[in-house]
Amino acid sequence: MNGSTRPKIPRRLLDGVLLLDKPLGLSSNDALIRAKKIYLAKKAGHTGTLDPLATGLLPLCFGEATKFSQDLLEADKTYEATMRLGVRTTTGDAEGEALQTRDVTCDEAAIHAAMAHFRGEIAQVPPMYSALKRDGKPLYEYARAGQTVEREARNVTIHALDLIACALPDVTFRVTCSKGTYVRTLAEDMGERLGCGAHLVALRRTGVGALTLEHAVTLDTLAEAAPAERDSWLQPVDALLSTFPAVHLDADATRRFCQGQRLKLSDILDAPATADRVRVYSRDDRRLLGVARADEGVLAPERLVVSAA
Repeated sequence: MNGSTRPKIPRRLLDGVLLLDKPLGLSSNDALIRAKKIYLAKKAGHTGTLDPLATGLLPLCFGEATKFSQDLLEADKTYEATMRLGVRTTTGDAEGEALQTRDVTCDEAAIHAAMAHFRGEIAQVPPMYSALKRDGKPLYEYARAGQTVEREARNVTIHALDLIACALPDVTFRVTCSKGTYVRTLAEDMGERLGCGAHLVALRRTGVGALTLEHAVTLDTLAEAAPAERDSWLQPVDALLSTFPAVHLDADATRRFCQGQRLKLSDILDAPATADRVRVYSRDDRRLLGVARADEGVLAPERLVVSAA
């Protein structure tokens, strides 16, 4: 054995959710790798990508929390964004080259009127510079090769769209939207509605489902903190499930649930009258047992927490 070989640093079995404030210029995967290294965690994953151009909330899952990351992929997102009117770019954001420049003749009233047009359910054509695949290849690969492929419009929902600041040609707005929404496409479409075109110059995600930036931490802060302080930034696994109704099981039901057995809702004291999915706890010690579907009078285990079994 080579005497200079460094011993492997042991990795930690860590369960929880880190609300990371991702910096500008770093990919979601790079941010995940850095956080995983800081925590010496064995298992970690993120809950959906945030472009390098974007900053803000990136929930990272460790250990058992990775089982529930899909639930945040489905969640609504909230962003604060700034678009620059008058210039369209190849990518729809500031990383692309200018395609067209037009005069900006609209005023704040016109911007309010344009935003009203985009609230609710809208059809949106995904951008060429995206990770969506066609024939097994991401669209951005076609775009980089100078090719444009046909894309079908997809329905997305804009739950809220509000003007924050107007300092023409820059317009800053807040949007809460359903999964699959491209904010830079929204900016481009609003620019076209205003007759001058637009591209995105800044994007900050402030909310994912019920999670917000309020309790988020930066990579720099984590790197400088003592181990105990770092661990204090971790949210419990069920932070990902706060929008699900809670069900609490007695000792016998807890044992059967952890064995994957289906339970009668009529036997559970706090079973909801109607609910698609619920988070399930042990009544005795408040442990999270997992997630289940409550349907047709039955509580059916969907995903279990290993440490609860």
